[in-house]
Amino acid sequence: MRALVTGGASGIGRATAELLLSRGWSVAVLDLQGEAPLGAELFAADVTDDASVRTAVEAAAARLGGLDVVVNNAGIGAQGTVADNDDAEWHRVLDVNVLGMVRVARAALPHLRRSDSAAIVNTCSVAATAGLPNRALYSASKGAVYSLTLAMAADHVAEGIRVNCVCPGTADTPWVGRLLEAADDPEAERAALNARQPMGRLVSAPEVAEAIAYLASPAAASSTGVALHVDGGMQNLRLRR
Repeated sequence: MRALVTGGASGIGRATAELLLSRGWSVAVLDLQGEAPLGAELFAADVTDDASVRTAVEAAAARLGGLDVVVNNAGIGAQGTVADNDDAEWHRVLDVNVLGMVRVARAALPHLRRSDSAAIVNTCSVAATAGLPNRALYSASKGAVYSLTLAMAADHVAEGIRVNCVCPGTADTPWVGRLLEAADDPEAERAALNARQPMGRLVSAPEVAEAIAYLASPAAASSTGVALHVDGGMQNLRLRR
């Protein structure tokens, strides 16, 4: 199997690339900067630039001899209510988190159509379906990813291309680490994030990678239009405290 992982130089993307490599897959990583995991090659691209994306996807497909899977993982975070971010920030986040996935999928589709086991897995979020405070912009972007996943699944099922998404809870990634470092009381903020998830801890990047790998693999051949939550129970559990 041949996979392209966007945002694959760190966090969930890197954990996914490493897991697929450990299972014998051929993997290319698309990212702005950084280093690919051992055994993969990084193709530098900006997902907000269509020409950059097309060039990188073509180069990755040529190196791998085609593409079977695209993991649309590249994304950025945002904090605040609707009053806290100006139009420019809304455009910036939506351009990366939503249109970035559109550009990568659009460029990869000709290659996926030639695969006997084609799949796209989008990294969504529990924020798409559960109202979280101070996350209006981020939630809106991930809500769009959720809807986009369902629409793409319907559009491409007849072509044999499965499209699914994973919805992590708060994951222990470099972005969350930077948020914690910027907090007035990082330890208290981490405790609050842990407590927000019913399991009482942050989700790990390797746990999310396992879900992505499953949806990407032929083992999930009958799954399309699925949102798989890896969220410590945030979506469905309502515990008494």
